[in-house]
Amino acid sequence: TAAITGACIAVSIAFNRLLEKGKITRQPLKKKLAAVSVGILKGETLLDLCYEEDAAADVDSNIVLTEDGEFVEIQGSGEEATFTEAQLHSMLEYGRKGIKELVAIQDEAINSAMKPAEGKDLQKLAEFFGKR
Repeated sequence: TAAITGACIAVSIAFNRLLEKGKITRQPLKKKLAAVSVGILKGETLLDLCYEEDAAADVDSNIVLTEDGEFVEIQGSGEEATFTEAQLHSMLEYGRKGIKELVAIQDEAINSAMKPAEGKDLQKLAEFFGKR
């Protein structure tokens, strides 16, 4: 899920750079998207399960939505137990909230990347990588 969310940031920045340079005339990316994992562990709905939670989850699902909340993908499995429609709705609600937060972070990252780097920022990077 992190790969999907991060890849959307990367491709948005790449397309924006191509637009700036006149290599393309319109943004090919119609909508941003993001993905989260949601599951049920011991009867509790959890967002963004860590490895241990995922491995122990009764129900595990991945949700991918566009920035305006349209579904791209829903995948879910009752790995250790069945689940009810109410639990499905709970997972969808948690997923929507998580994706809304991720889209806001994506916007910040894209906008930040499109600003010209200041000299002090470049100096910090040079110092950081020079220490490696």
